[in-house]
Amino acid sequence: MQVFDPRLTPARTDLAAKHLEGKVPAARYVEGRVCEVIAAQAPMRREPRPDAPLDTEALKGERVTIYDRNAEGWAWGQLVTDGYVGWLPASALALPGVAATHKVAALRTLVFPGPSIKLPPIEALPLGARVAVARVHEGMAITQTGGYIPAAHLTPIDVNERDFVAVAERFIGVPYLWGGKTALGLDCSGLVQIALAAAGVACPRDSDMQEAALGVPVAAAGDLADSLERGDLVFFKGHVAIVQARENFLHANAHHMAVVTEPIADAIARIRVTGHEITSVRRIAR
Repeated sequence: MQVFDPRLTPARTDLAAKHLEGKVPAARYVEGRVCEVIAAQAPMRREPRPDAPLDTEALKGERVTIYDRNAEGWAWGQLVTDGYVGWLPASALALPGVAATHKVAALRTLVFPGPSIKLPPIEALPLGARVAVARVHEGMAITQTGGYIPAAHLTPIDVNERDFVAVAERFIGVPYLWGGKTALGLDCSGLVQIALAAAGVACPRDSDMQEAALGVPVAAAGDLADSLERGDLVFFKGHVAIVQARENFLHANAHHMAVVTEPIADAIARIRVTGHEITSVRRIAR
């Protein structure tokens, strides 16, 4: 019998996506409705309540297929970008608008209600958020909804970063947040996903999914350090680190409660104390 990952399968005992009919048991099957995230960032939680664990975040401009809504203001659906399933605040969603033309290339940018940066900003958008720009005037990108964003903080939707490690390095010092994906806080796999996305590489959300899907395996020849290159992903059970240089890891971790650069030998020794060894090293094609 086929086993479906519940993180990626829009199915509950009471309701499931129509395309899963005959594949998973459910009381009823429904067609989804595609919506767009209109909040700067929206939490996706395991249960429809604000104190439920945060599994991931959806960024402005992302599309999500919604299958259910409840009376408490929560919507249950699946993100189009990485397939993750969970509950989002319904207030963060709307029917899709004009297709995005640009994405945020700065770690964080501000949206102003008019052409002056002296005006109180109305929104703060994270790296990777998507917006539809109507025109650019005097250094400000004017969105289809009337917001003004510094044009230098945006890049066309089809322009990608060359070095995803350099993107990840910009997050050094950002707090560790389980399920987070922005400069307000992020976790190890969130750091990898958002950095690779900026470089145009599709990436699953969780570290075990990333280990199974990304790159090609690197076989250690003698000393591990001699086999590593900048940008290699080193996986442990429940954790992933980016090789910044042959001697250093770059990773978000709960030990430091931040994104840090750490000597590889020190990190491996520290993680080994918790009972975990390296499970694989994967190399992303560049």
